[in-house]
Amino acid sequence: MNSPSYQSFGRTVPATREVHELAAATRMLMSGSAGPGALLAYGNGRSYGDSCQNRAGAIVDMRPRNKILSFNAETGLLEAEAGALLADIIAFAAPHGFFPAVVPGTQFVTLGGAVANDVHGKNHHRRGSFGCHVERLTLLRSAGRTHVCSPSENASLFRATVGGMGLTGIILTVTMRLMRVASLDITETVRPFANLQEYFDLAEATDRDNEYAVAWIDQLAGGKNAGRGLLLAGNHAQFGARTADRAPAKLSVPFQPPVTVLNRPFLRLFNSAYRWRRGRAGESLSSYRTFFFPLDGVRDWNRLYGPNGLYQHQSVLPEEAAHKAVPELLEAARRSGQGSFLTVLKRFGGQRSPGLMSFARKGYTLTLDFPNRGAATLALLAELDRITIGAGGAVNPYKDARMSEVTFAASFPDWAQLESMRDPAFMSDFWMRTAGRLKSGRMAQAAE
Repeated sequence: MNSPSYQSFGRTVPATREVHELAAATRMLMSGSAGPGALLAYGNGRSYGDSCQNRAGAIVDMRPRNKILSFNAETGLLEAEAGALLADIIAFAAPHGFFPAVVPGTQFVTLGGAVANDVHGKNHHRRGSFGCHVERLTLLRSAGRTHVCSPSENASLFRATVGGMGLTGIILTVTMRLMRVASLDITETVRPFANLQEYFDLAEATDRDNEYAVAWIDQLAGGKNAGRGLLLAGNHAQFGARTADRAPAKLSVPFQPPVTVLNRPFLRLFNSAYRWRRGRAGESLSSYRTFFFPLDGVRDWNRLYGPNGLYQHQSVLPEEAAHKAVPELLEAARRSGQGSFLTVLKRFGGQRSPGLMSFARKGYTLTLDFPNRGAATLALLAELDRITIGAGGAVNPYKDARMSEVTFAASFPDWAQLESMRDPAFMSDFWMRTAGRLKSGRMAQAAE
């Protein structure tokens, strides 16, 4: 049996070497032997960068704590341990006619990780982020104390924990409200668009008429084809499957290729094939796995990016600014000569998260990913940051492995509030790299 992996999904940062079980971490907290920055909860490693790493201390593997504790089949209220995967929750709730109100692009994230990153899905315009559906959670902090947190009990700690990237303590259990659905299957509608302006013209009406909406962009297309893509909308089918498909992925990348195979010629062929296969306008029935989690169908697909891993850049931009900034972001990537395998554009709605540090906010979000080619890729990502911040936007921290503290502060001006609520026994490489530098800078200024 393979030993557990504790890498980040992007594989651009080293994995934490020291790993504790929850029982050992609890003993450390109760005895007071957990020093500053000693711990960080680790879910299933689907964060792309260093927000799930703590190389100066240790990580706590939460995957063994994966039980579903209670479920009300009338209301959809479910309580589970933080290590439960969304895949397990979907499979458990589906026969009862329920589905998580918000799912990210993979079902292989833990419940605690979904809360800690306040993940979003293809229906933010209707349901907001994951934290909007969390009723209660239990949190283990220093001195071994367990806190029950909700919007009405320990409310400040609840707000800091939702989207708090594991820095307020260890989430032990989560109580969430699921969404009643007619079936798991999705009635999907595909609408090609010739350019970004056509997409923007369609986006609001599409969101109004559909539970889910997302656009795929042909990032390599330039000239008169710049910004072309497919707008994919969906709703739960009235008659369809109510049992989850638990079959393992049919495809896999069994070994690490010595170089990335996702070069520009390959991406051009892939984009052409994707548009040909998916680009016919019309309505069809899609399984939930195909619609929500297409990449889960290829096990270890991140190996395709080669031994140096991948960087993902996700930005959110205010609605009006997005009309100018999204084309600028795509053009910057084309100009750099680096192609994005996954280029996704979505519209976020106005529903606010209860989380203090939630990434999702009203506007448009663009996701691009690139094989790690060293300095050239880092320079491109810095340029994407500059465009994003200049437009009044933000960069997603749990997709990041290298943003500067200046970009972070501009994206999350309330970072100091989370720092004030952070349990001193918990730290991540991301927080040390960004907030740690900001805090050191403030202290240095105060000393002058």
